[in-house]
Amino acid sequence: MAPPLPAKEATLFKAIVKHYELKSYKKGLRAADQVLKKFPEHGETIAMKARPPSLMEKLEVHSGCEEIPCTSKPIAQVCWHVYGLLYRSDREYAQAIKCYRGALRHEPENVKILRDLSMLQIQLRLLPGFLETRQKLLTMKPTNRMHWFTFAVALHLVGRYDEAVGVVEAYERTLEGSDEPSKEPYEYSEMLLYKNTLYEEAGQPQKALDDLDAIKEKVADRTGWRERRAALLLAVGRHGEAGEEYLALLKRNPEHFGWHAGLQAAELQTATPTERWLSAEVTAEAEATLAALYSKLQKAYPKSQACMRLPLDFTRSPPAFAAALDAYARSYV
Repeated sequence: MAPPLPAKEATLFKAIVKHYELKSYKKGLRAADQVLKKFPEHGETIAMKARPPSLMEKLEVHSGCEEIPCTSKPIAQVCWHVYGLLYRSDREYAQAIKCYRGALRHEPENVKILRDLSMLQIQLRLLPGFLETRQKLLTMKPTNRMHWFTFAVALHLVGRYDEAVGVVEAYERTLEGSDEPSKEPYEYSEMLLYKNTLYEEAGQPQKALDDLDAIKEKVADRTGWRERRAALLLAVGRHGEAGEEYLALLKRNPEHFGWHAGLQAAELQTATPTERWLSAEVTAEAEATLAALYSKLQKAYPKSQACMRLPLDFTRSPPAFAAALDAYARSYV
């Protein structure tokens, strides 16, 4: 194993890493040259020196890589990591993952390498591997909030919703007695809304609705809370209450097509909103119901373009369509 660098050169080596993080590659190369002038066979510095050409998009991307002495344990880890970074910069992600795994064989608990590996795993949709890596990071660093939520997201992506909810709830318990919810209310409320989303995607809309009502006072995004509640009310068949929620939302923004679709679904008493009716089948009864709805909305919001435009999508009767088109066109005169 190579001996550690003296204090001066060790400081220079740390400066190399800092320069690369700040994308000051030329300064990093100069610092690497200073270290190599006294210690020409220091593998970690050689490995770091091989990295900047690819980052600066030079032609000789891998120049010097073949000369990296991957022999001793600490040097081998750095060498494999740098190989991975070079392959990643070339967008050869599968090869980069192999290099990261090679680095982890020498240092299996290196947080930076595990984090880089997980980023490529999720980019390539290698979900089981991503889940394993994020679980390992959480086990190693349980005080890091990011590791809790990336592990929950990994479980979410593989369809293990109950376990993802359990992870979020376990993190919630770590906050008991702390001042984080009051210091960062928006982030805390987003966590609660994410857990609520997990209930919904797990096929438990009633449970999601009950949970949403329970966290009402803790949610900072009041509009987002109301929008979620309206959608959940539709899902459980409480169409009258859903319609009231969507009408309240449209008072804030009568041009929002998604809220119009939700209100239409509430009027038609269906669970799934339809945002585009152009290719959908519309019965005469549904057309009459929607026409009556938009007659009221046009009076309530006379300046709303959405309220004038949307009847053109669901109107199938030629005379009614001609009248709707005439009213819409005249609003631009």
